[in-house]
Amino acid sequence: MNAQPFDGWRMVEKASDLARQGVEFALATVVWRQAPSSGHQGARAIITADGEIHGWIGGACAEPVVIREAQRVIEDRQPRLILLGAPDQFGELPEGMMFVQMSCQSEGALELYIEPVLASPHLVVVGRSPMATTLVDLATALGWRADLIDSADFTTADVDVRSVVVIATQGHGDEEAVEQAVAGRPAFVGLVASRKRGEAVLGYLADRGVSRDLLDQVRVPVGFDLGHTSHPEIAVAVLAELVELRGKGALNPRPVEAAASHTMPVAMSTGPSHGEGEAHGHSPKPSHQADPAPGTTIDLVCGMTVPADRTSRPFEYGGETYYFCCPGCRVAFEKDPAAYIIEEATC
Repeated sequence: MNAQPFDGWRMVEKASDLARQGVEFALATVVWRQAPSSGHQGARAIITADGEIHGWIGGACAEPVVIREAQRVIEDRQPRLILLGAPDQFGELPEGMMFVQMSCQSEGALELYIEPVLASPHLVVVGRSPMATTLVDLATALGWRADLIDSADFTTADVDVRSVVVIATQGHGDEEAVEQAVAGRPAFVGLVASRKRGEAVLGYLADRGVSRDLLDQVRVPVGFDLGHTSHPEIAVAVLAELVELRGKGALNPRPVEAAASHTMPVAMSTGPSHGEGEAHGHSPKPSHQADPAPGTTIDLVCGMTVPADRTSRPFEYGGETYYFCCPGCRVAFEKDPAAYIIEEATC
């Protein structure tokens, strides 16, 4: 993780760099704080889908929670206004705000707006016709990343799961291009062809053993039906349909399982004191803890989300490895591991 402070301009530059690379991320902004939280109003951080953080929005208690919630924002592509703190600090929350427990027992609290910053679509147009060239030019004008590749040079390596592929080879290697495209499992594959021609191409590939599940993903003909049109107008029709599909979320990578519920009822009791960063202690593990993000786990003593690696004070017990946010939690676990494991099993 890179948790060094970023000033405003450096944050903008980093965001621009990630966008150019096609990396999706979340931008977290502190809109309110309650001391002694180390986050400050207006502070911002960039969090990538793999949990890398650039910037500063809070210390040891806030950071793992913000990373987890940012990853969920990227996944479901919806912004969130969240309040981090202890359950007994606040009354009824405003409509649209979500409360997330922060395990520290200090009176610090943060309100953050976390928004997804989605990568521009990556359009791969296969072919060299005037229509293909126009389509690339139009997509570029919209701010999309667009590549024009000759059918003879096109391979599966030219696409990934976020690519939008349009095959515009117009009878010159349609079958080969479609076969290469679907093998890369892109977000979308469209073939510029008549319906009859499309059926012939897909039928040929099915006979060759290409999975029907993959072939069913191919949209043919691609583009709105504008009647008898010129090559540039066909490009407009194709891009118009892609824009509509993007607005509906149909150009996103294959969906994953929805994130677990973020509602965390809590049974409060006194936990060990740590005095680390903004923390002066921790509350017990919530009775319903959301699943941690990949590469992280839950400290069974305090309920804090921690990296599942050697930086989190690993402790072996009963053939399992447990991780902790600080020495105090590990010491408490060492004294009576069974108590915390039993509590976890009954939650």
